[in-house]
Amino acid sequence: MNDRRFAWTGAILGDVVGSRFEWHNIKTKEFRFLDPACSFTDDSVMTLAVADALVAAKCGFADLQTLVVDRMQKYGRRYPGAGYGGSFSNWIYAADPRPYNSLGNGSAMRVSVCAWVGESLEEVKELSRIVTSVTHNHPEGLKGAEATAVATYLARIGKSKEEIRNVILRDYYAIDFTLDEIRDSYRFDVSCQGSVPQALEAFFESVSFEDAIRNAVSIGGDSDTIAAICGAVAGAYYELPYDYLHHVLVLLGDSLREVVFKVDKFFETANISELGESKGSQFGDILPAEPVSNSASDTRQVGKNMQRLKELLGQTKN
Repeated sequence: MNDRRFAWTGAILGDVVGSRFEWHNIKTKEFRFLDPACSFTDDSVMTLAVADALVAAKCGFADLQTLVVDRMQKYGRRYPGAGYGGSFSNWIYAADPRPYNSLGNGSAMRVSVCAWVGESLEEVKELSRIVTSVTHNHPEGLKGAEATAVATYLARIGKSKEEIRNVILRDYYAIDFTLDEIRDSYRFDVSCQGSVPQALEAFFESVSFEDAIRNAVSIGGDSDTIAAICGAVAGAYYELPYDYLHHVLVLLGDSLREVVFKVDKFFETANISELGESKGSQFGDILPAEPVSNSASDTRQVGKNMQRLKELLGQTKN
């Protein structure tokens, strides 16, 4: 069972790394992993919006759909320049938002936290359906989200890549290609059926979290979203690179960083963390009561916090 602290943020790391390549595709794995040109996009914003809704609804999912709509509109309006598609932008500002039969990969890029809140495969699927259907009620949109959530959940509970692949092949997509076979010809495709299989193959061919993201970026296309989907699964499967997380936490800014800490603190207190309740209190000094700023001094403090986090993880891992 992989329930390491912050492991659920893999989609956000993937989004940030892939962000600078969305409109400037490259066809190689050789690139600077985190660059000053990197930014968070709608993938990160909506992942955190859904995460916030899931945390608020954890005591009972009856109101989850209402909470998801509320958080997605709230965060979307707060970050209007994050890169939303036209239909979703209209949905964000609608007085009576309704699903618009989308099959786009926006459903898959935001769904991954369902895999960390759900306590069984069936519950993960149901959560995926609820958070997706508020916008993407097309069968392909629902399928892409569920495939991502299922793969992430299976990785989280310790299934092998072969086991995860077999489930995806059986229930979702016929992935009959390798990345090398499609790299030269693959083009920008925002549909679930045209990007989720490629993102999952990037994970299947990887040997580490960083390698998975490099795989995802290297085929081009909708690079930030493909890397976010791949990163969701890879973050659940591999050891998360905490140095990179530090960079991303600073990049997110105060409001979104506060959500990251709030969601992760929820997982800790809900005893989802493998560290257990008795050890969770060790982290009190690295989760600030107030979100840090982007000043040089606070950037250094985040770095110290992440170093402390790595030390504690090393002390307490099984």
